[in-house]
Amino acid sequence: MSGAALGLEIVFVFFLALFLLHRYGDFKKQHRLVIIATLLAWYLCFLIVFILPLDVSTTIYNRCKLAVNSSPAESNGSYVTLAPSKQKCFKPWSYIPDGIMPIFWRVVYWTSQFLTWILLPFMQSYARSGGFSITGKIKTALIENAIYYGTYLLIFGAFLIYVAVNPNFNLQWNQLQTIGIAAANTWGLFLLVLLLGYGLVEIPRSHWNGAKRGYLLMKTYFKAAKLMTEKADAEENLEDIMEEVRKVSESIKYNHPLRKCVDTILKKCPTEYQERMGRNMDDYEDFDERQNSYPSEKSLAKLHKQVIYSVQRHRRTQVQWQILLEQAFYLEDVAKNESSATRQFVHTFHSQEPENKIIQYFYTPTVEWYWECLLRPWFYRVLAVVLATFSVIVVWSECTFFSTKPVLSLFAVFIQLAEKTYNYIYIEMACFLTIFFLSICVYSTVFRIRVFNYYYLASHHQTDAYSLLFSGMLFCRLTPPLCLNFLGLTHMDATISHKKTQPTAYTSIMGSMRVLSFIADGFYIYYPMLVVILCIATYFSLGTRCLNLLGFQQFMGDSEMTSDLIDEGKELIRRVLQALGKAAAQSRPRWPQVRARGAPGPALEQEWKERYGNRDDSTRSRAVHTDQKESSFSETNANRPLSKYTRSNGRTERDRIELLQDAEPLDFNADSVNDDPLESDAGRYQPGGRYLSMSRSKIFDDV
Repeated sequence: MSGAALGLEIVFVFFLALFLLHRYGDFKKQHRLVIIATLLAWYLCFLIVFILPLDVSTTIYNRCKLAVNSSPAESNGSYVTLAPSKQKCFKPWSYIPDGIMPIFWRVVYWTSQFLTWILLPFMQSYARSGGFSITGKIKTALIENAIYYGTYLLIFGAFLIYVAVNPNFNLQWNQLQTIGIAAANTWGLFLLVLLLGYGLVEIPRSHWNGAKRGYLLMKTYFKAAKLMTEKADAEENLEDIMEEVRKVSESIKYNHPLRKCVDTILKKCPTEYQERMGRNMDDYEDFDERQNSYPSEKSLAKLHKQVIYSVQRHRRTQVQWQILLEQAFYLEDVAKNESSATRQFVHTFHSQEPENKIIQYFYTPTVEWYWECLLRPWFYRVLAVVLATFSVIVVWSECTFFSTKPVLSLFAVFIQLAEKTYNYIYIEMACFLTIFFLSICVYSTVFRIRVFNYYYLASHHQTDAYSLLFSGMLFCRLTPPLCLNFLGLTHMDATISHKKTQPTAYTSIMGSMRVLSFIADGFYIYYPMLVVILCIATYFSLGTRCLNLLGFQQFMGDSEMTSDLIDEGKELIRRVLQALGKAAAQSRPRWPQVRARGAPGPALEQEWKERYGNRDDSTRSRAVHTDQKESSFSETNANRPLSKYTRSNGRTERDRIELLQDAEPLDFNADSVNDDPLESDAGRYQPGGRYLSMSRSKIFDDV
């Protein structure tokens, strides 16, 4: 079994990183170099987290061997005796032979540092560049990163000068290497504590709130209102960009030297816009430099960059809207089925994707009802309590891990108790659970945080190349200080325990932090205590309240704006549900797509009429009135210049059926109907039917 555990974890972590990258990235459309660089960054960071417990168990075994084979007189005080001299040391099942781990950590660490400080920032600028040639993109990337690299050289130079003027130090290569590692870890630890303080509170709270169906449904309505605003803004921005592309395409003819650049831009446009612009082209008309003013290559590169960004944002909002609708329908179904007397889960709309027959056989409507309506809330509550307990232990250990006599860090107590009996399986499981929980708190915040549209990790293959590369940079910068913090919590770091024991292989490649004593004895020990203040601020949602005061809409239960957006989102979901219900009732072939799980065709139609008959009556009475009001949104934009590709206002059957893909929120002035037990009082809207969420142009997520 020597080295087998290391090989198995290397393979497992690779497929784990590949799975996550496939969920967020798009292998078919994104550049291969972007996929490979991001995969390598994620893979190395996850690998450090999974392999470090093996390093700990191997180090404890090596300490035992050293204590058994040498006495205190023979060791000359180099090592501390950790076990009786006659006690036999048992080799762990995951033992890694000597010499492998130092080489392994050295390769993994320096590769990740090369990625995060040199390669990935350059690739970010390269991927975001609008240049039409490799040379042009490289030039743009170098110019954009000149200030970036200069800042880090300045920081490294400050550390170098500090060591040079200090007479107690002699500059050597190992010390210079330690200074670089200390600078990188200091930056990473600063960001690590911020993200950890948020995750320690938000993760247990999110699971506790996951047991509240009403809370999740209200938050989904809130997200629907915000997402509709972003969706409308993305489509409007895309139309404006496509109008500029049309003008450029019509001005630059087929024999112009810059026509190749225009063709490159057209390839990035959606297919429908390409067809419309292609029909208006006159390929036989020559260009005349004396009569027309043509854009420069620099302006075309800027337009190319805008096209890539606007198309990606438009596609992302469309997919997110579809996903949010499915989530809202699911939560509404759960609320309706909770009072079901038959205890069989009935779906309002069934997924059009074919289900696995094995899952369909075992996961029957009865099993689904017991899980969704009865067991799942309690499971989330129990999980929230367990996670909250872990969070309390982490906060306590972060504030007391510097104390060695007595040992107050609970993680250090657990490891030392297992070390006395050499229970390696317990040691590895305790280490893995500890560092895994810390990683979840930090990494989940990285996945959830959003800075306007600058950085945003969106699932279902909707993350752009820039955000993928940026996440790889964050992971590579956060993982080394995270592992050092874990070793400090467990007192496996000699800098914290103040014992002359054999260090772990991971600590050995970091060098002695005593070169910079104010960092080793000050910042690394006392700065993590700030996690207490951050946890308190997160618990009382101080950050959310500040953003809400600044005008960025956040989900807050005691806010009037939040309740207005909830009502708006509820109305949006109701209108979509109503449109789909009308389409299903009027078209027989659509019945199989709107069927209850496990119910036959005739029985389904009868159940549909019994369940939604009152809605159909109110729908017919409001059909004419609603159709007359739905064109008011385009009338409110009459003062804005219309682009060439503005959609027509004709009401067709396809428009009513495909309200899921409606580009902009429709105005609603009709009276509210409380025929749904989930709906309460009428939604609050501004005069004229304009949605309140349209009053903001910038979107923040819950972070």
